[in-house]
Amino acid sequence: MKHTLSILKRELAGYFATPVAYVFIVIFLLLAGFFTFQLGDFYNDGQGQASLAAFFGWHPWLYLFLIPALSMRLWAEERKLGTIELLMTLPITLTQAVLGKFLAAWIFTGVALLLTFPMWITVNYLGDPDNGTILAGYVGSFLMAGGFLAIGSCVSAVTKNQVIAFVVAVSLCLGFLLTGFPPFIELFSRWLPGPVVDAIASFSFFTHFDGLSKGLVEARDLVFFGSLITLALFANALILEVKKAD
Repeated sequence: MKHTLSILKRELAGYFATPVAYVFIVIFLLLAGFFTFQLGDFYNDGQGQASLAAFFGWHPWLYLFLIPALSMRLWAEERKLGTIELLMTLPITLTQAVLGKFLAAWIFTGVALLLTFPMWITVNYLGDPDNGTILAGYVGSFLMAGGFLAIGSCVSAVTKNQVIAFVVAVSLCLGFLLTGFPPFIELFSRWLPGPVVDAIASFSFFTHFDGLSKGLVEARDLVFFGSLITLALFANALILEVKKAD
């Protein structure tokens, strides 16, 4: 863990050493506010309840584009500049490097998410919400961001081109979203058996995030995101090992 933490600190400091981090945070906060208040109609959601449902409902779509934009540089830039060889000369393992860079990006995303706390304060000022439900929503959002990030990191290891990494990551993440989107479930149900449709829907971020955003913390949702992140990071390390000679 010592070497992993060293990589984590190095990468995390690197984010805030450039304007990129601040631009990402500002864009995330602006879009989250715009979607919540304008498109989500936060003040008049029709439910008559104080909640952050309108806020969390847009997170999958925000992450769909912002997380791949963050993850595309994780390994593609290292490979393009040739600094990955320098990184591998350090007394660390490939697994430690992958884990350290991922955790740094995940913590950075968590910082951006935490900066939305005025939304939590606002909803408590306006009414009497279930703060346990809101906390579960934040945990679910953070886990979902980790899933997007793990996929993006894995894709970034495949290519030296950041644009290609971004496009492919967005496509894969969109697939993980749409498999649980009601119109697509209805489409699949027309020509696939019910158990197969349920199996496809079980891979959707929507399916697992929806329960967490409503305060339903179930083991299957936690296992899903944990397993997805683990498998994606394992594939990330495997790809880097294969691409080491490129």
